[in-house]
Amino acid sequence: MGDPRLLQRARPVTEFATPALRALLQDMTDTMIHLDGAGLAAPQIGVDLQVVIFGFDFNPRYSHAEPIPHTVLINPQLTPLAEEQAEDWEGCLSVPGMRGMVPRYTRLRYRGCDADGVFFEREVADFHARVVQHECDHLAGILYPMRIRDLSRFGFTDVLFPDKGVATD
Repeated sequence: MGDPRLLQRARPVTEFATPALRALLQDMTDTMIHLDGAGLAAPQIGVDLQVVIFGFDFNPRYSHAEPIPHTVLINPQLTPLAEEQAEDWEGCLSVPGMRGMVPRYTRLRYRGCDADGVFFEREVADFHARVVQHECDHLAGILYPMRIRDLSRFGFTDVLFPDKGVATD
């Protein structure tokens, strides 16, 4: 947090299935897996492109969550499918050691391209929808603390959850 690259709008990807894009996706995947993340956006590793990845079969940081398909989402567009929002705790690799209660749409459609430029779309809900919104916010220069409505529900993970052993991001 504080890096100006995280506060700018990322550029659309214009070339697909390139060695450079494949290398970026591998780097992002390796980083996400190494840090037990649910997702990662290219700006988080200093790359100014509209690329996010997310998904896991099981993640110890999110043991309550159902699996999310491993997904590469490029040049995403999100459309809420209902006005309903729910608040839940979020953390971020770009804001280490902190958590905050963030409102997110509970149901949405996302569309975009995969690494080969093939267009796809999905309708998702709950934690899957939360992860997609969190990662795509990075592409618009938004960090989750900017969405927190009540700053009394934002703080250091070890203070908020002293007995839970909640992950730091």
